[in-house]
Amino acid sequence: MTLQQATRLLDDHQYPTDTERLVADHGDHELDLPNGSETLGAVFERVGQETYDSPREAREAMYCALSSKAVGRRHYSDRDPTTLGTAGPGQVSF
Repeated sequence: MTLQQATRLLDDHQYPTDTERLVADHGDHELDLPNGSETLGAVFERVGQETYDSPREAREAMYCALSSKAVGRRHYSDRDPTTLGTAGPGQVSF
C-alpha cells in the first residue's frame, strides 16, 4: 500500500482512537516505501501509546515515525553544504 492509501485508511478510521486500536485494526497493512517496506503496525509502535482526536493527528504521527526506508538516498543533497562539525557522506559519481 502506498502512503497515500495509508492516509486514506487513517482518514476513514473512527476517532478519537489510540495507538493500540490503530495497530489492531490496520497494523498488518504493508507500506511500500522507496527503500523497502514495513507494516503500519511497526510504524505506530515507534510512536508509543498516544490518543488521536482526528485523522490529521494520526497522519502526522505516521509520517513522523516512518523509518529511513521512506527516505530516498540518505544524506543526499546537491544544494546544502555539509553541516559544520560533521564529516558528511562520501562523494558519489554517477
